Amino acid sequence: MHEHTVRATIASGTIEGFTRDGVHRWRAVPYARPPVGKLRLRAPEPVEPWRGVRYCHGIGYCSPQQRMYTMLGPGKYQPMSEDCLTLNVVAPKRPREEKLPVMVFIHGGGYFMGSSATPIYDGAALARKGCVYVSVNYRLGALGCLDLSSLSRGDITFDDNLYLRDLVMALRWVRENIEVFGGDPAKVTIFGESAGAHAVATLLAVPAAEGLFAQAISESPAAGMVRSPEIASEYATRFAALLGADEDDGARAVMAARPDELVQAFGRLLVAGQREMIGAFAAGPTHSTDYLPLDPVVAMREGTAHRVPLIVGTNAEEARLFGRFLKLLPMSEPMIERLLSAAQPEERERLTAAYPGYPNPAACIQFGGDFAFGSAAWQIAEAHSRHAPTYLYRYDYAPRTLRWSGLGATHATELFAVFDTYRTTFGRLLTAAADRRSALRVSDDVQSRWREFSRTGVPGENWPAYTSAERAVRVFDSRPRIEYDPHADRRQAWEGFSLAAP
Repeated sequence: MHEHTVRATIASGTIEGFTRDGVHRWRAVPYARPPVGKLRLRAPEPVEPWRGVRYCHGIGYCSPQQRMYTMLGPGKYQPMSEDCLTLNVVAPKRPREEKLPVMVFIHGGGYFMGSSATPIYDGAALARKGCVYVSVNYRLGALGCLDLSSLSRGDITFDDNLYLRDLVMALRWVRENIEVFGGDPAKVTIFGESAGAHAVATLLAVPAAEGLFAQAISESPAAGMVRSPEIASEYATRFAALLGADEDDGARAVMAARPDELVQAFGRLLVAGQREMIGAFAAGPTHSTDYLPLDPVVAMREGTAHRVPLIVGTNAEEARLFGRFLKLLPMSEPMIERLLSAAQPEERERLTAAYPGYPNPAACIQFGGDFAFGSAAWQIAEAHSRHAPTYLYRYDYAPRTLRWSGLGATHATELFAVFDTYRTTFGRLLTAAADRRSALRVSDDVQSRWREFSRTGVPGENWPAYTSAERAVRVFDSRPRIEYDPHADRRQAWEGFSLAAP
């Protein structure tokens, strides 16, 4: 299977990977000390150097989560551990004259599931076309994305925004080591999808991330994920209660719990948070802290976010996936009405009027997609474009198999284009009904633009930057095109909407 082994010497020691399909790979390379024992819920610490050769052939651990989310193939699950702060590197086999752009991928999964080892995130197709590809693991759920810092007591301290600190540590690793793999530390693009896209957008507002990346791509960032310290503290208190502790004893209970107990309690917290609409999702960043001073959209609007070129966008039918699998979005009349019950009557009227035919199912599905993703992309584009080049897209392409199945261009389907999935065996199955040529055309279009953007900060020709005057949107489809402010009524309806209590 492996053609031969390949070694690289980085700041912390020598690592051995392998070569296959025209690329070198190193898997599960540690970028921080394992956050275990006393380091649980603390900011990541630099990796400790090792002697000899560290073997980086195999997939490492993913962050603890429900086992059903760790499936890598039929009957094959990824092992879990708190010792999960690793990354993977894929580099072209043939050395290039000039240093290559670097693409660092942050996986999604609602901040409570997912892993860099998911097969679709392999990255070899991107590397073969001329980049160094890095995919990163970070701490999820209660161990990294739930802010438990308000439970700190006496000799037990918990840090906030742990997963953001993990990602910044990984980006520091990239800056320090990527030249060894042929990458250019001055041309790092961070990109991610869903919660990963939200992490990308949030990193734009993290002061510690300054200078660690030159471009950013945010594919379907989620809304409603940012919390105030008050909401974070409310969630932390509830989490302690789910572990059977009160607020004063919460820190000890969290330190004593096994990872699977934390995962189970977090699952229950998610359900309760959805039911009671506390004002933000249970997992995500906390603003008004030293690490994240401002809500990311506010930082962009005010010009204090990092002014790097940004691509942001959504898929045409984001919500359909959630109707089928994860029932997390308001996509039915009862759920939407409950969501809007706290809104002013005129706000409720404005929002429902933007979806002609409401409450029919198609209007409800569109509402759910905009609530969760569209509104976030519009807000980010409006805010960031004031101070830095910003490019907005909508991904409309869906082969007939996805349309027939009722999924269409739903959440995450643009990843098939980004990661060249349509050229794999699975991709051939998806395009069985005469869609092969259009699928490959759309894939080549998306990839060449992401690649050009990672090299130059401009995503190729015929994609005007987004401005509040014109609001150009690049539509990826069988017939690609530019539309100007295509959903003005929907975009305006969501302006200023917030789940958080005023």
